[in-house]
Amino acid sequence: MSDFAPAAEVASARDLLARLKANMRVTIKGKDEVIDQTLVCLLAGGHLLIEDLPGVGKTTLAYSLARSMDAPFSRIQFTSDLLPSDVTGVSIYDETVKEFVFKPGPVFASILLADEINRATPKTQSALLEVMDRGKVTVDGAAHAVGAPFMVVATQNPVDYEGTFPLPESQMDRFLMRLHMGYPQPADELDILRAPKLGYDAIALNPVVTRTDVLKLQSLAGKVFVEDSVLDYILRIVTATRTEAEFRSGASVRGGLALRTAAQGRALLQGRDFVVPEDVQEMVGPVLAHRLAFARQTSDALEERRAVLAALRRIVAAIAVPE
Repeated sequence: MSDFAPAAEVASARDLLARLKANMRVTIKGKDEVIDQTLVCLLAGGHLLIEDLPGVGKTTLAYSLARSMDAPFSRIQFTSDLLPSDVTGVSIYDETVKEFVFKPGPVFASILLADEINRATPKTQSALLEVMDRGKVTVDGAAHAVGAPFMVVATQNPVDYEGTFPLPESQMDRFLMRLHMGYPQPADELDILRAPKLGYDAIALNPVVTRTDVLKLQSLAGKVFVEDSVLDYILRIVTATRTEAEFRSGASVRGGLALRTAAQGRALLQGRDFVVPEDVQEMVGPVLAHRLAFARQTSDALEERRAVLAALRRIVAAIAVPE
């Protein structure tokens, strides 16, 4: 790397991230690992796909992050009749100025919850995924930047596929990470039941970071040092997915870059200015699993997910860790 993360800035970032995590824990009970991985995705400047059953806290996670970082939040409920313009915005003729004026859609937010993204048509999905890739909306030939930071938290149900349009592999690759929340432990669920109100609208969190803070954290994460032996370790893992019999196709070059970027984010979250092999190992599942096509045909998405993760664990276990 040409630039390095200064030690003083890394220490300050660690404290800032600890406050952010503690704030989110007020509403996200017993899911420290999920919070950590979400923050890694934010630090890496990526987008997050949460594949889980309804009612396990996906919306609450996205809203808690937005409220904690003093950032505008939007939610789009994806349905089959949703149009691309319902996501990106539309130009409307303004009689007062005698010209078309762009009216921004809900995509213009720092944190965007794309709820049940696979229920929208491929055309509408593509409109969102284009914004995710380029950070801007093009309407009538004019480009409109959505601003920074910009993070999409998309959700989909891994069981109910009736009336859905599954994301193609090329579009899944646009998400830096895929996570699963799962059910809370009984003690944590009891705390949730004790809460006087339900729903993310009732969440009352005070922001602990600004959007400027987040941009500085993202810039700092990109400066976290990755030694050549660790880069070689990442390459060997990615290459091994391309020859693994369980997969129809392996991870792309973008997948390798995503793994490196996520490892840098995790290192910063841990308070380090350099990446260690453990950072890479912890990010392999969240970063690579959704990018891999399973060789065997199965109608059970949960079973396929478990099999892919098991194959990735075997790959990691078989590759020598750099000293």
